[in-house]
Amino acid sequence: MSKIKIVFYLILVFVAYKGFVAFKDFEIGVDNRVAEIEEKAGLEREGEVIGLMMYLGDPPRLTEHLYTENRSKCLEMKEIAEETSFAYYECARVNAVISGKKIVSIIEELEVIQ
Repeated sequence: MSKIKIVFYLILVFVAYKGFVAFKDFEIGVDNRVAEIEEKAGLEREGEVIGLMMYLGDPPRLTEHLYTENRSKCLEMKEIAEETSFAYYECARVNAVISGKKIVSIIEELEVIQ
């Protein structure tokens, strides 16, 4: 009888785990779908994001900017970019106009991330 209880509990834990994973994936999927719909609809909003900035020229002039998910991802991308390019890169927390998960324009640079 105890083997049946153990199997039952294992099945119960497995079902609970699968439910948790499905719920977590649903939350992530909703966020990505909202960004995709905003981008397709052309909706723009203002907000604070972490961005990878590329500067070219003398004096340095902002040429490109890229939305990043978080600080560590930005710093990782900055390191790779500096190894493969002669441009100056910096990660910064910026106030920007955002469409989906893309930076349309930079309004103000708030903090440089080291």
